Amino acid sequence: MRWDNLSLDDRPAAPPSLFGQDAVTRTFDTPEFRGITFHEVRARSIVNRVPGASRMPFEWTLNPYRGCSHACVYCFARKTHSYLDLDTGLDFDSQIVVKVNAPELLRRELGSRRWQGDHIAMGTNVDCYQRAEGRYRLMPGILEALRDFANPFSILTKGSLILRDLELLQQATEVTQVGTAVSVGSLDRELWRTVEPGTPSPHKRLEVCRTLNDAGVPCAVLMAPVLPYLSDSPTQLRATVRAIAEAGATSVTPLVLHLRPGAREWYMAWLAEHHPRLVPRYEALYAGGSYAPRWYQRRVTGRVHELAAQYGCGPSRKGASRRVQPPPAPVPEPEEGPTQLTLL
Repeated sequence: MRWDNLSLDDRPAAPPSLFGQDAVTRTFDTPEFRGITFHEVRARSIVNRVPGASRMPFEWTLNPYRGCSHACVYCFARKTHSYLDLDTGLDFDSQIVVKVNAPELLRRELGSRRWQGDHIAMGTNVDCYQRAEGRYRLMPGILEALRDFANPFSILTKGSLILRDLELLQQATEVTQVGTAVSVGSLDRELWRTVEPGTPSPHKRLEVCRTLNDAGVPCAVLMAPVLPYLSDSPTQLRATVRAIAEAGATSVTPLVLHLRPGAREWYMAWLAEHHPRLVPRYEALYAGGSYAPRWYQRRVTGRVHELAAQYGCGPSRKGASRRVQPPPAPVPEPEEGPTQLTLL
Protein backbone atom coordinates (compact mmCIF):
# COMPACT_ATOMS: atom_id res chain seq x y z
CA MET A 1 0.00 0.00 0.00
CA ARG A 2 1.37 3.40 -0.90
CA TRP A 3 2.07 5.82 1.87
CA ASP A 4 4.51 8.68 1.40
CA ASN A 5 4.86 8.80 -2.38
CA LEU A 6 3.03 12.12 -2.76
CA SER A 7 4.24 15.55 -1.74
CA LEU A 8 2.12 18.39 -0.36
CA ASP A 9 1.39 19.69 -3.84
CA ASP A 10 0.30 16.19 -4.92
CA ARG A 11 3.30 15.56 -7.17
CA PRO A 12 5.43 12.42 -6.93
CA ALA A 13 8.09 13.02 -4.30
CA ALA A 14 9.45 9.59 -3.38
CA PRO A 15 9.22 5.94 -4.43
CA PRO A 16 6.11 4.05 -3.28
CA SER A 17 6.35 2.70 0.26
CA LEU A 18 4.28 0.93 2.85
CA PHE A 19 2.70 2.40 5.97
CA GLY A 20 5.08 3.91 8.46
CA GLN A 21 6.08 1.75 11.40
CA ASP A 22 3.73 3.64 13.70
CA ALA A 23 0.67 2.69 11.62
CA VAL A 24 -1.54 0.02 13.22
CA THR A 25 -3.89 -2.26 11.32
CA ARG A 26 -6.89 -3.62 13.21
CA THR A 27 -9.95 -5.74 12.57
CA PHE A 28 -12.88 -6.06 14.96
CA ASP A 29 -14.96 -9.22 15.13
CA THR A 30 -18.26 -7.50 15.77
CA PRO A 31 -21.26 -7.52 13.45
CA GLU A 32 -21.06 -3.83 12.57
CA PHE A 33 -17.36 -4.02 11.63
CA ARG A 34 -17.06 -7.55 10.27
CA GLY A 35 -15.09 -7.58 7.03
CA ILE A 36 -13.65 -4.11 7.61
CA THR A 37 -9.97 -3.37 8.20
CA PHE A 38 -8.92 -0.18 9.97
CA HIS A 39 -5.52 1.41 9.40
CA GLU A 40 -4.80 3.69 12.36
CA VAL A 41 -2.32 6.41 11.41
CA ARG A 42 -0.99 9.61 12.91
CA ALA A 43 -1.43 12.52 10.55
CA ARG A 44 1.08 15.32 10.07
CA SER A 45 -1.66 17.84 9.23
CA ILE A 46 -5.44 17.65 9.17
CA VAL A 47 -6.76 20.89 7.62
CA ASN A 48 -6.31 20.74 3.86
CA ARG A 49 -6.48 23.54 1.30
CA VAL A 50 -8.68 22.83 -1.70
CA PRO A 51 -6.71 23.18 -4.97
CA GLY A 52 -7.31 26.48 -6.70
CA ALA A 53 -8.76 24.83 -9.80
CA SER A 54 -11.42 23.03 -7.78
CA ARG A 55 -15.12 23.79 -8.19
CA MET A 56 -15.70 23.46 -4.46
CA PRO A 57 -17.46 26.45 -2.86
CA PHE A 58 -15.06 26.39 0.11
CA GLU A 59 -11.30 26.61 0.56
CA TRP A 60 -10.51 24.29 3.48
CA THR A 61 -11.58 20.75 4.31
CA LEU A 62 -11.08 18.27 7.13
CA ASN A 63 -11.51 14.52 6.80
CA PRO A 64 -10.66 12.26 9.75
CA TYR A 65 -11.23 9.12 7.67
CA ARG A 66 -10.37 7.82 4.22
CA GLY A 67 -12.46 5.10 2.63
CA CYS A 68 -16.07 4.68 3.71
CA SER A 69 -18.17 1.76 4.92
CA HIS A 70 -21.32 3.44 3.62
CA ALA A 71 -20.33 1.64 0.39
CA CYS A 72 -22.36 3.93 -1.87
CA VAL A 73 -21.78 2.50 -5.34
CA TYR A 74 -21.66 5.94 -6.97
CA CYS A 75 -19.28 7.64 -4.51
CA PHE A 76 -17.07 10.11 -6.35
CA ALA A 77 -14.27 9.66 -3.79
CA ARG A 78 -13.57 6.07 -4.82
CA LYS A 79 -10.77 7.14 -7.14
CA THR A 80 -8.74 8.40 -4.17
CA HIS A 81 -8.18 4.86 -2.90
CA SER A 82 -6.20 4.05 -6.03
CA TYR A 83 -3.54 6.50 -4.80
CA LEU A 84 -2.86 3.98 -2.02
CA ASP A 85 -2.59 1.04 -4.43
CA LEU A 86 -6.01 -0.09 -3.21
CA ASP A 87 -8.91 -0.76 -5.53
CA THR A 88 -11.78 1.66 -5.86
CA GLY A 89 -14.41 -1.01 -5.24
CA LEU A 90 -14.37 -3.35 -2.26
CA ASP A 91 -11.19 -1.86 -0.81
CA PHE A 92 -12.78 1.57 -0.65
CA ASP A 93 -15.70 0.07 1.27
CA SER A 94 -13.65 -2.05 3.65
CA GLN A 95 -10.11 -0.61 4.02
CA ILE A 96 -10.63 2.45 6.22
CA VAL A 97 -7.83 4.83 7.16
CA VAL A 98 -8.36 6.42 10.59
CA LYS A 99 -6.41 9.56 11.52
CA VAL A 100 -6.39 8.87 15.23
CA ASN A 101 -4.73 12.15 16.21
CA ALA A 102 -7.15 14.35 14.23
CA PRO A 103 -8.65 16.24 17.24
CA GLU A 104 -5.34 17.16 18.85
CA LEU A 105 -3.83 18.06 15.50
CA LEU A 106 -6.77 20.30 14.61
CA ARG A 107 -6.51 22.14 17.92
CA ARG A 108 -2.84 22.78 17.25
CA GLU A 109 -3.47 24.00 13.71
CA LEU A 110 -6.33 26.31 14.77
CA GLY A 111 -4.00 27.86 17.33
CA SER A 112 -1.26 28.51 14.79
CA ARG A 113 -0.44 32.12 13.95
CA ARG A 114 -0.83 31.25 10.29
CA TRP A 115 -4.46 30.19 10.62
CA GLN A 116 -6.95 32.94 9.72
CA GLY A 117 -10.15 31.37 11.04
CA ASP A 118 -11.55 30.38 7.63
CA HIS A 119 -14.55 28.13 7.16
CA ILE A 120 -13.77 24.39 7.33
CA ALA A 121 -15.97 21.91 5.47
CA MET A 122 -16.31 18.30 6.66
CA GLY A 123 -17.87 15.32 4.92
CA THR A 124 -16.83 16.63 1.52
CA ASN A 125 -15.04 13.42 0.58
CA VAL A 126 -16.07 10.55 2.84
CA ASP A 127 -18.55 10.66 5.69
CA CYS A 128 -17.08 11.77 9.02
CA TYR A 129 -20.04 10.03 10.70
CA GLN A 130 -19.62 6.66 9.03
CA ARG A 131 -19.72 3.56 11.25
CA ALA A 132 -16.04 3.85 12.25
CA GLU A 133 -16.84 7.06 14.12
CA GLY A 134 -18.96 5.08 16.55
CA ARG A 135 -15.81 3.35 17.75
CA TYR A 136 -13.08 5.96 17.29
CA ARG A 137 -15.08 9.02 18.44
CA LEU A 138 -12.93 11.57 16.65
CA MET A 139 -15.68 14.09 15.95
CA PRO A 140 -16.38 15.20 19.54
CA GLY A 141 -12.78 16.36 19.91
CA ILE A 142 -12.89 18.01 16.50
CA LEU A 143 -16.10 19.87 17.33
CA GLU A 144 -14.76 20.93 20.72
CA ALA A 145 -11.70 22.46 19.03
CA LEU A 146 -13.82 24.30 16.47
CA ARG A 147 -16.11 25.54 19.25
CA ASP A 148 -13.26 26.67 21.46
CA PHE A 149 -11.67 28.66 18.63
CA ALA A 150 -15.07 29.92 17.37
CA ASN A 151 -14.11 28.67 13.92
CA PRO A 152 -16.94 28.43 11.35
CA PHE A 153 -17.60 24.99 9.86
CA SER A 154 -20.07 22.80 8.00
CA ILE A 155 -20.82 19.07 7.97
CA LEU A 156 -22.40 16.94 5.25
CA THR A 157 -23.44 13.44 6.29
CA LYS A 158 -25.62 10.44 5.59
CA GLY A 159 -25.06 9.21 9.14
CA SER A 160 -27.46 9.49 12.07
CA LEU A 161 -24.51 9.39 14.48
CA ILE A 162 -24.25 13.17 14.18
CA LEU A 163 -27.08 13.38 16.74
CA ARG A 164 -24.72 11.95 19.35
CA ASP A 165 -22.87 15.27 19.14
CA LEU A 166 -25.95 17.48 19.16
CA GLU A 167 -24.99 19.30 22.35
CA LEU A 168 -21.56 20.18 20.95
CA LEU A 169 -23.15 21.44 17.74
CA GLN A 170 -25.53 23.61 19.73
CA GLN A 171 -22.65 25.04 21.73
CA ALA A 172 -20.77 25.82 18.51
CA THR A 173 -23.74 27.66 17.01
CA GLU A 174 -23.62 30.06 19.97
CA VAL A 175 -20.11 31.24 19.09
CA THR A 176 -19.68 30.75 15.33
CA GLN A 177 -21.43 30.00 12.04
CA VAL A 178 -22.40 26.35 11.75
CA GLY A 179 -24.07 24.62 8.82
CA THR A 180 -25.14 21.00 8.52
CA ALA A 181 -26.71 19.01 5.71
CA VAL A 182 -27.89 15.48 5.12
CA SER A 183 -27.79 13.78 1.74
CA VAL A 184 -31.07 12.25 0.52
CA GLY A 185 -31.42 11.54 -3.19
CA SER A 186 -34.53 9.36 -3.13
CA LEU A 187 -37.07 7.73 -0.81
CA ASP A 188 -37.09 4.42 -2.71
CA ARG A 189 -36.20 1.82 -0.07
CA GLU A 190 -35.36 -0.95 -2.52
CA LEU A 191 -33.04 1.35 -4.43
CA TRP A 192 -31.46 2.59 -1.18
CA ARG A 193 -30.67 -0.94 0.01
CA THR A 194 -28.67 -1.73 -3.13
CA VAL A 195 -27.06 1.61 -3.96
CA GLU A 196 -26.25 2.83 -0.41
CA PRO A 197 -26.08 -0.42 1.57
CA GLY A 198 -24.11 0.86 4.56
CA THR A 199 -26.17 3.97 5.29
CA PRO A 200 -29.17 4.74 7.49
CA SER A 201 -32.42 4.83 5.54
CA PRO A 202 -33.47 8.03 3.75
CA HIS A 203 -36.32 8.47 6.23
CA LYS A 204 -33.88 8.20 9.13
CA ARG A 205 -31.72 10.89 7.56
CA LEU A 206 -34.74 13.17 7.26
CA GLU A 207 -35.44 12.56 10.95
CA VAL A 208 -31.89 13.75 11.60
CA CYS A 209 -32.60 16.89 9.58
CA ARG A 210 -35.75 17.58 11.60
CA THR A 211 -34.02 16.97 14.93
CA LEU A 212 -31.10 19.26 14.11
CA ASN A 213 -33.32 22.12 12.99
CA ASP A 214 -35.63 21.70 16.00
CA ALA A 215 -32.52 21.95 18.20
CA GLY A 216 -31.40 25.19 16.57
CA VAL A 217 -28.69 23.71 14.38
CA PRO A 218 -29.42 24.71 10.75
CA CYS A 219 -29.71 21.67 8.50
CA ALA A 220 -30.23 21.61 4.74
CA VAL A 221 -30.70 18.66 2.40
CA LEU A 222 -28.50 17.82 -0.54
CA MET A 223 -30.82 15.90 -2.85
CA ALA A 224 -28.06 13.77 -4.28
CA PRO A 225 -27.48 11.99 -6.33
CA VAL A 226 -30.53 11.97 -8.53
CA LEU A 227 -30.05 8.76 -10.50
CA PRO A 228 -31.16 8.90 -14.15
CA TYR A 229 -34.03 6.52 -14.95
CA LEU A 230 -34.04 5.24 -11.36
CA SER A 231 -35.04 8.15 -9.11
CA ASP A 232 -35.84 10.98 -11.52
CA SER A 233 -39.47 10.40 -12.46
CA PRO A 234 -41.89 13.28 -11.73
CA THR A 235 -43.61 11.17 -9.07
CA GLN A 236 -40.35 10.30 -7.36
CA LEU A 237 -39.04 13.86 -7.41
CA ARG A 238 -42.30 15.18 -5.97
CA ALA A 239 -42.35 12.63 -3.14
CA THR A 240 -38.73 13.29 -2.21
CA VAL A 241 -39.03 17.08 -2.21
CA ARG A 242 -42.25 16.94 -0.22
CA ALA A 243 -40.61 14.75 2.43
CA ILE A 244 -37.62 17.09 2.57
CA ALA A 245 -39.88 20.09 3.10
CA GLU A 246 -41.86 18.26 5.77
CA ALA A 247 -38.58 17.53 7.57
CA GLY A 248 -38.02 21.27 7.92
CA ALA A 249 -34.90 21.49 5.77
CA THR A 250 -33.56 25.01 5.46
CA SER A 251 -32.95 24.42 1.75
CA VAL A 252 -32.77 21.67 -0.86
CA THR A 253 -30.03 21.43 -3.48
CA PRO A 254 -30.42 18.81 -6.23
CA LEU A 255 -27.36 17.19 -7.78
CA VAL A 256 -27.52 14.76 -10.69
CA LEU A 257 -25.28 11.68 -10.60
CA HIS A 258 -21.79 12.22 -11.99
CA LEU A 259 -19.51 9.32 -12.81
CA ARG A 260 -15.84 10.10 -12.41
CA PRO A 261 -13.18 7.45 -13.09
CA GLY A 262 -13.12 4.93 -10.26
CA ALA A 263 -16.78 5.48 -9.43
CA ARG A 264 -17.88 5.02 -13.04
CA GLU A 265 -16.57 1.47 -13.34
CA TRP A 266 -18.02 0.41 -9.98
CA TYR A 267 -21.41 2.00 -10.63
CA MET A 268 -21.72 0.58 -14.14
CA ALA A 269 -20.92 -2.91 -12.83
CA TRP A 270 -23.67 -2.47 -10.24
CA LEU A 271 -26.04 -1.22 -12.94
CA ALA A 272 -25.31 -4.22 -15.17
CA GLU A 273 -26.14 -6.57 -12.29
CA HIS A 274 -29.29 -4.87 -11.00
CA HIS A 275 -30.66 -2.95 -13.99
CA PRO A 276 -29.04 -4.36 -17.15
CA ARG A 277 -31.64 -2.82 -19.44
CA LEU A 278 -30.43 0.64 -18.40
CA VAL A 279 -26.79 0.12 -19.35
CA PRO A 280 -27.19 1.31 -22.98
CA ARG A 281 -29.14 4.37 -21.81
CA TYR A 282 -26.41 5.30 -19.33
CA GLU A 283 -23.71 4.78 -21.93
CA ALA A 284 -25.55 7.20 -24.20
CA LEU A 285 -26.32 9.74 -21.45
CA TYR A 286 -22.73 9.81 -20.16
CA ALA A 287 -21.04 9.43 -23.53
CA GLY A 288 -19.71 12.96 -23.24
CA GLY A 289 -17.82 12.38 -19.99
CA SER A 290 -18.40 12.26 -16.25
CA TYR A 291 -21.48 14.46 -16.20
CA ALA A 292 -24.96 14.09 -17.60
CA PRO A 293 -25.79 16.56 -20.39
CA ARG A 294 -26.63 20.10 -19.30
CA TRP A 295 -30.15 19.82 -20.66
CA TYR A 296 -30.79 16.87 -18.38
CA GLN A 297 -29.25 18.56 -15.34
CA ARG A 298 -31.30 21.71 -15.97
CA ARG A 299 -34.49 19.71 -16.31
CA VAL A 300 -34.00 17.94 -12.98
CA THR A 301 -32.80 21.03 -11.15
CA GLY A 302 -35.63 23.18 -12.50
CA ARG A 303 -38.25 20.63 -11.51
CA VAL A 304 -36.84 20.23 -7.98
CA HIS A 305 -36.77 23.99 -7.47
CA GLU A 306 -40.37 24.30 -8.66
CA LEU A 307 -41.45 21.60 -6.22
CA ALA A 308 -39.40 23.10 -3.41
CA ALA A 309 -41.11 26.45 -3.88
CA GLN A 310 -44.49 24.71 -3.97
CA TYR A 311 -43.82 22.94 -0.67
CA GLY A 312 -42.20 25.94 1.01
CA CYS A 313 -38.58 24.80 0.88
CA GLY A 314 -36.69 27.12 -1.46
CA PRO A 315 -33.63 26.21 -3.53
CA SER A 316 -30.20 26.47 -2.01
CA ARG A 317 -29.31 30.02 -1.07
CA LYS A 318 -25.94 31.63 -1.55
CA GLY A 319 -23.77 31.71 1.51
CA ALA A 320 -24.12 29.24 4.35
CA SER A 321 -26.27 26.70 2.50
CA ARG A 322 -23.80 26.55 -0.38
CA ARG A 323 -21.00 25.72 1.95
CA VAL A 324 -22.55 22.46 3.08
CA GLN A 325 -22.89 20.84 -0.32
CA PRO A 326 -20.18 18.49 -1.56
CA PRO A 327 -18.06 19.20 -4.63
CA PRO A 328 -19.46 18.21 -8.02
CA ALA A 329 -16.18 16.38 -8.68
CA PRO A 330 -13.58 14.76 -6.43
CA VAL A 331 -10.40 16.70 -5.80
CA PRO A 332 -7.70 14.85 -3.82
CA GLU A 333 -6.29 16.52 -0.78
CA PRO A 334 -2.50 16.53 -0.45
CA GLU A 335 -0.64 13.61 1.00
CA GLU A 336 1.10 14.63 4.21
CA GLY A 337 4.10 12.32 4.28
CA PRO A 338 5.03 8.99 5.79
CA THR A 339 2.43 8.99 8.57
CA GLN A 340 -0.61 10.39 6.78
CA LEU A 341 -3.13 9.29 4.21
CA THR A 342 -5.62 12.03 3.54
CA LEU A 343 -8.58 13.35 1.64
CA LEU A 344 -16.25 14.01 1.85
